[in-house]
Amino acid sequence: MLPEPSLFVSDLDGTLLDSETTLSRYSKDTLNGLMDQGLLFTVASARSVASMRHVLAGLRLCLPVVEVSGAFVSDLDGGRRYVVHELHRDILPGLWQLIARSGHVPFISTFDGNADRCYYRDITNEGMAWYVRDRKLNQDPRMHYLPDLEHGLEEQVVCLRVIGTGPEMEKLADEMSQPFAGRIRTQCFENLSSPGWHWLTVQDADATKEAGIRYVQRLKGLEDRRLVVFGDENNDLGMFKLADEALAVANAVPALKERATGIIASNDADGVAKFISRRWD
Repeated sequence: MLPEPSLFVSDLDGTLLDSETTLSRYSKDTLNGLMDQGLLFTVASARSVASMRHVLAGLRLCLPVVEVSGAFVSDLDGGRRYVVHELHRDILPGLWQLIARSGHVPFISTFDGNADRCYYRDITNEGMAWYVRDRKLNQDPRMHYLPDLEHGLEEQVVCLRVIGTGPEMEKLADEMSQPFAGRIRTQCFENLSSPGWHWLTVQDADATKEAGIRYVQRLKGLEDRRLVVFGDENNDLGMFKLADEALAVANAVPALKERATGIIASNDADGVAKFISRRWD
């Protein structure tokens, strides 16, 4: 058994999930067995609870999860929202104009106090098509086609997601940085499950994976536990900086590996579950 109880937090896509965006039988059985023995484990992901429930079906998480990259801290099974970070309404028109001027159409993730929605309209590239297929394959009930997409801005918007080429997304992120400095957080990264296509996510400045993890620690009285995290992409850098120990899977991007305290087996080789199992023993 662990010499000291630790809190383990893993990213999902590219980290805990394999390249087919599924949780292997080995990882599921291993983690369930260890959680039955007292393992403290949860996930922090860009996915929503609705999408997580499908890909993590059968994984018995007892701790809240960090979803939509920190927009929410939630109970996976019951859906209770402990934390909600929305984009402020006064900046939404300006963000919309910048995205429209760039020639792109965003996905708009919203929350109305009861239900989640992810609105979309025109699918203009294969990266966007992959996103819609993946979410529908994972039975994500949030996906809604909205002909007049701008109406989605009337709800509580927790994330704007734009998908395009890397240079396009980097340029758009730069254009947003000056007028909305300190009010938004943008992240631009390649979706390794759809190579060549980059995601630009725009969220409230306080919506981060690391802030979500800190909330889980406070909520469950785990501030004194050693924090061990796992990731694969640049959007995991914040929680890597927060952690006592930060493990990058072998398939992680170079920038994350440089920040890691160690490199473990890839997502397709059950790296996370195998590392925790060895540490537990």
